Amino acid sequence: MLAMLAPALAGTSLFLGLTSEMLEGETRIFDESILLFLRQPDDLSVPIGPGWLTHVVDDITSLGGTTALFLITALTIIYLLIVRQRSVGAFVALSVVGGWVISTVLKIGIARPRPEIVPHLISVNDLSFPSGHAMVSTVTYLTLGALLSRIQTTRAARVYFIAVAIFLSVIIGFSRIYLGVHYPTDVLGGWCAGASWAMFCWILAQRYLWSRSGPGDA
Repeated sequence: MLAMLAPALAGTSLFLGLTSEMLEGETRIFDESILLFLRQPDDLSVPIGPGWLTHVVDDITSLGGTTALFLITALTIIYLLIVRQRSVGAFVALSVVGGWVISTVLKIGIARPRPEIVPHLISVNDLSFPSGHAMVSTVTYLTLGALLSRIQTTRAARVYFIAVAIFLSVIIGFSRIYLGVHYPTDVLGGWCAGASWAMFCWILAQRYLWSRSGPGDA
């Protein structure tokens, strides 16, 4: 439990520091440089790389969208209810729904506009910081990865599921930058906040859920 508290607090501290720097305008050059680097110099509406890459990135970003995450979370909770793991299902709901609520509150409170330095390659209509895709996908995939990891019998399998969760979170976050709908610091903030929230939820689960029941808790 204590082993996860330190990185959770570190992630929270990084998020707060990044937010402060962003609000003071200290990240503007970094943010704009990355967005411009990912576009053709003679036509900012065209991203670097082959044409098919944009379609691939668009598909990847969908993995962090509301529809995909809702379906994944809902189906997971339904399965947990079927196998009488109600408390685990409640934990998943708390983690994911809580992450979405926190992301929404942060967006409204910070009220950072979307990037305008490059054209958006997909349609967006909400605020920018932190990236909701980066934050909520990190919460969702880390939570599910941790649950799957917990029931594995080998260390390699446990590491694999956590690594997959991190990989998905990273490529989803990058996709938002590539598509021009988020500044890099939006995504970094989403990763920090999402990972911190997921770890805090896991700490609570270890304290109040796993400590009073085994993996087969009904």
